Amino acid sequence: MISAGIIGASGYTGGELLRLLDNHSKVEVVAATSRQYSGLPVSRVHPHLQDTDLKFEESMEKVDADIVFTATPHGASMKIVPDLLERGMRVVDLSGDYRFQDPSTYEEWYGIKHEKPLEAVYGLPEIHREEIESADLVANPGCFPTGAILACLPLVYEKLADTFIIDSKTGVSGAGVKPTPLTHYPECSDNVTAYNVTRHRHTPEIRQELSRFNPVRLSFTPHLVPVTRGILTTAHTFLSEDLNQDELMEIFQGFYDGEPFVRVVDGMPVLSAVRGSNFCHIGCFEVDDNQRAVIVSAIDNLVKGASGQAIQNMNIMCGFSEVEGLDFPGMHP
Repeated sequence: MISAGIIGASGYTGGELLRLLDNHSKVEVVAATSRQYSGLPVSRVHPHLQDTDLKFEESMEKVDADIVFTATPHGASMKIVPDLLERGMRVVDLSGDYRFQDPSTYEEWYGIKHEKPLEAVYGLPEIHREEIESADLVANPGCFPTGAILACLPLVYEKLADTFIIDSKTGVSGAGVKPTPLTHYPECSDNVTAYNVTRHRHTPEIRQELSRFNPVRLSFTPHLVPVTRGILTTAHTFLSEDLNQDELMEIFQGFYDGEPFVRVVDGMPVLSAVRGSNFCHIGCFEVDDNQRAVIVSAIDNLVKGASGQAIQNMNIMCGFSEVEGLDFPGMHP
């Protein structure tokens, strides 16, 4: 049994960490922090967690844990993580602060000066499983990059494509618990909105990870759709070889064979099939007469796109079964 702390536990990703860890047989959550709700029962903020006795604490300053999840805003983690590591705790950071190999990329796309650069492992197990095992700091991937990278990776690895147009539709929970004019119900209900059309900060993250295998050019545009959870990603690319749908599907099946949380599906992935789960479904694989291939992936942005993947990383770091606490299907319909 290991002990875990969650910093920033009052948000959606913090709530998902608490929900998922509640069913983890090898982890005890010893601290959940929130400055805003310090002293209040966790169940007051997360009404679905009625069986926990935890109360929010203001900070982790007086609490030790084997592993800490920092579910904090971009720019806040860098002020917290170095101290946690110095105190001997291992960290899975859910912000963007440590995802980039070059801190200047972070500064350019996030508009924040990086005060405490540290060496971290990018926490996409399908690429970095071995490095994650021994890491003290894992940078949990962004939600959009998770679905996009997994949709494109086999083609990059096999050098079958090097240019991608990526279009993602995301649920409103991806914007976090604090409402904005874009996510206000009257604005997003019965509506679809493209935003950050050519300058979304997840673009260089996708490019960085795919380019580890072969240099790529890519453009990424997200859209907000009126659902609570989920990201449906459509990746368009022109293949360097003539392949049909069956051949394309076989490439993906071979690449992801044995991956516990990637399912190559026969047909079109749907958000409801992965809702609440840590699975990524990948399908479509259609090719038109211009050799344009279309790949579609579906994830739950709060689970495989955030908290579930963070626990998957924790499992790898601690030598647990990778599927511990996460091996359950989605909630269709």
